[in-house]
Amino acid sequence: MSSDRFYTTADGARIAYELTGRGRPVGYAHGVLLSRAAVRGLQLFDIDAVAADRRLLTYDQRGHGHSTGRSTPADYRFEHAAEDLLDLLDAADIDEPIDFAGSSLGAAAALYAALAAPHRFRRLALLIPPVAWESGPDQRRQWYLDTAELIDDMGAAAWRRLWADAAPLPIFAEHPQAKFNPDVDDALVSSALRGVGQSDLPQPAKLASLPHPTLILAWDTDPLHPVSIAERLAQLIPDSTLHIARSVDDVQTWTQRTADFFRG
Repeated sequence: MSSDRFYTTADGARIAYELTGRGRPVGYAHGVLLSRAAVRGLQLFDIDAVAADRRLLTYDQRGHGHSTGRSTPADYRFEHAAEDLLDLLDAADIDEPIDFAGSSLGAAAALYAALAAPHRFRRLALLIPPVAWESGPDQRRQWYLDTAELIDDMGAAAWRRLWADAAPLPIFAEHPQAKFNPDVDDALVSSALRGVGQSDLPQPAKLASLPHPTLILAWDTDPLHPVSIAERLAQLIPDSTLHIARSVDDVQTWTQRTADFFRG
């Protein structure tokens, strides 16, 4: 039986979440196309182990996993994901500062939420922060918009077959668990990708004011989550620590690194 709880947003989305354990709160938000279940299936980052003996908040981003959403790209922008996160903290009655980890879209949501309501957070762990601050032609985030167009042209079912046949990132060539089935409703997946493709991380000047101790974790060989962005964040955020993984074994140290960081 599912242990999901749900809260309904002002625009009618139902956000599925779990709150387990007791003690000081820890939270986690996944990236676009994923879900809580999909992240656990990757066998790369174990948020349950990070939150051992703690109260753990996990959820599915709108339109992903067990959560619902609309075919409205703006709903999936980074800023909107941050609003969902802050509303979720209210719905879950978490009224003390939380240690929060987020991957990709989840990392962007955490940054926007922490800037909007710094008192709601204690420490942040930013996993594979997304490409950002691009200008001019040949932007890497154009992949999201091009993929959304492809899905609309060929249909979600055909796109999923292409996705299943695509080669993994080089860093995961020997880690078959890194392949996953996108956990987004077919009717919403192109909107979700457009929303992310139209997003950017907060302005650098604002990030320089972030007061929270922050752990930044990046992996190599991923053009949509480049090491250069993680390095730039580490330069901007005053109290930050950066780790770059060059192998799957190194990525799998992130669970313990995050747990140790959140004990600080």
